[in-house]
Amino acid sequence: MTRGSHAPSPEEVLCHGEIELLGQLANSSNETFLVEVTYCDEQCWAIYKPELGERPLRDFEPGLYRRERVVFLLSETLGWQIVPTTVVRDDGPFGIGSLQLFIDHDPAEHFFTLMGQKTELHDQLRRLALFDLVINNADRKAGHVLHDGLGRLWGIDHGLSFAAPFKLRTVIWEFADETIAPALLDDIAPLAELIPENIAEHLTWAEIDALQDRVRGLLFAKRYPDDPTGMRIPWPLV
Repeated sequence: MTRGSHAPSPEEVLCHGEIELLGQLANSSNETFLVEVTYCDEQCWAIYKPELGERPLRDFEPGLYRRERVVFLLSETLGWQIVPTTVVRDDGPFGIGSLQLFIDHDPAEHFFTLMGQKTELHDQLRRLALFDLVINNADRKAGHVLHDGLGRLWGIDHGLSFAAPFKLRTVIWEFADETIAPALLDDIAPLAELIPENIAEHLTWAEIDALQDRVRGLLFAKRYPDDPTGMRIPWPLV
C-alpha cells in the first residue's frame, strides 16, 4: 500500500473502504478470504475472517475475529507493531469479521527457515516469542510468522489468544531458558498494573487477571520458559 503526504492511514482504509472479494484462501482452519479494500484513491489487500466462517470450538467462544483485533491493539500499545493493522467490520461480504492488512511476503519463508537462515532476525523472533507468552497464543505455527522482505517480521493468525487457562502452543522454543532482554520486560511491565481500556473492554475479567498474572510471572522469571513435556506445539507445525 502506497501513501501520499495526505493519504489515509491503513486503518482508515480498512475501516471505511469498499470491500471487494477476490478469493478464498486454501488450507485455512476457518474460512478466510482475500479482499481488496478501496477508500478515496487508496487501495490495499486484506485478509477477511468472518464470524460465519469460524468452526465451533469447545474452549473458545464464537467471535475469534475480536481477538484478532485485540492482539493488534496490544501490539500497538507495546510499541512493537508486529501485528498487521487489523479492524472489525460488520459489513463484510459474509457479515461481521476482521480485516487485516495483507503483508506481501514469500510464502516459502516461515519460522523454521527464518530461524535457520537469517540470524539477523533472531531478536525480532525473541520479541515475537515474548509476545506469544503475553497473549497466551494457542496457535503459533511456523507459517504464522511472515517476513516482508524489508527486514521486518510480522505475526498473524491470533484468534486463539487471551484464554484465561494456560494454552500456549508454539513452534518457537529455541530461546528457552534464555534471559529476556530488559528493554522487552520494560515494555510489558505497565500491563502488570493496568490493562488499557481499549483492550480490557474486549476481554473477560478472568482473561484480564490471567493476562496480568502472565506478565507478572515473566517479570519475575526474566527468562523464556521451557516445555519439558514437548507437547506445547501446534499441529500442523507450518
